[in-house]
Amino acid sequence: MSEKTVYLVTGSNRGIGHTLAATIAGRPNTIVFAAARDPAAQSLKDLAAKHPNVHPIKLTSGDEADNVAAVAEIQKTAGQLDVVIANAGIAKHHGSLSTAPLSEFRDHWEVNTLGLIVLFQAIHKLLFASPTGAPKFAYITSGAGSIGGYANMSIAVYGSSKAAANYLVKALDAENPSLVTLAISPGWVSTDMGNAGAVAAGLPQAPVNVEDSVAGILSRIDAATKKESGRFWNYKIETGGKPWDVASDEIPW
Repeated sequence: MSEKTVYLVTGSNRGIGHTLAATIAGRPNTIVFAAARDPAAQSLKDLAAKHPNVHPIKLTSGDEADNVAAVAEIQKTAGQLDVVIANAGIAKHHGSLSTAPLSEFRDHWEVNTLGLIVLFQAIHKLLFASPTGAPKFAYITSGAGSIGGYANMSIAVYGSSKAAANYLVKALDAENPSLVTLAISPGWVSTDMGNAGAVAAGLPQAPVNVEDSVAGILSRIDAATKKESGRFWNYKIETGGKPWDVASDEIPW
């Protein structure tokens, strides 16, 4: 049994995923598989050069062959998997349902929703064999996926894909007694994706810095047990009084 904790972080080439991988890599006794469509990206090369415990691997969200190959590489390199952070996602359309191209729905659901299932189906056997006995599967979702906390921001294409994936997190918890599953909203983060949404909403940039978001995400994952499983968590309580702030630990489904 390895004394190291083995993580898989998808979408690790930039933004939240890259900061998650870098932060985890800085912890003692960790191995991080930093997954991205292009594992040869300079950002991942630099990360692996700084942290020998980081292994960039190819993983395209929704691509079955890619996911199976990635898991085989994890098995060969580390022999175990303990924590999966499903972070890869897209948000590239803003507009009303009356004009939203169906191709945008297909793109967003392929990556943000089906990508979650393709990943889980590929990794579940290795994950369930984790020496911890309580492996963790965290999905980085969005407050935009909350139906109970719906905000009219013309992002139904993106929001619906996240709401559907949130349901899948709940189902994974119910179906797998030993698995700790979490849906975590990272806040409205100042990344390329988050800032594009902010500009579309008339703001200069998204309000949450990526380091603060990642610290909150990891605090949720680190502390999670089956008691916290199958729930929709806010990265932290926000009390700034803005319409997008969530002043509670949990977000309504």
